[in-house]
Amino acid sequence: MLNCQQVTRLYSESQERALTLQERMSLKVHVMMCSGCRNFGKQMHTLRHIAHTYAKRPDQRRDQSDE
Repeated sequence: MLNCQQVTRLYSESQERALTLQERMSLKVHVMMCSGCRNFGKQMHTLRHIAHTYAKRPDQRRDQSDE
């Protein structure tokens, strides 16, 4: 079974590559039992969503500096 350090590494790696079936299953089992890692996963998801939303919006700083 994975420990918390290995889980956080896998969460980070999942942002860059697809996890293998074994990695996904090990991650899922650990997260079912560990509220700390479950919260970390939710936070990673939220941060990624916020970053994508921010990246898609028009650059308002340029508009303000032109005035």
